[in-house]
Amino acid sequence: MPKYFFHVRRNDVFEEDLEGIDLASPEQACEEATAAAREIVAERIRMGEPADGGVFEITTEDGTAVATVPFRSTVQLN
Repeated sequence: MPKYFFHVRRNDVFEEDLEGIDLASPEQACEEATAAAREIVAERIRMGEPADGGVFEITTEDGTAVATVPFRSTVQLN
């Protein structure tokens, strides 16, 4: 099973995921990133912090970019 890494970029700060997670497909990696981003946004809102600005950059073990998931895109704002 391939390993995917969920790096976080927030403004000029890059947080590298050194562990990664084994998932069956790039689609599943995107689903995991979306769920994680929603949790992060919810926690920021609870803490009274800005909820936007973060992005997951999903890569494979060899560094190939799979997808970019902006935190903002994972929630509906009315």
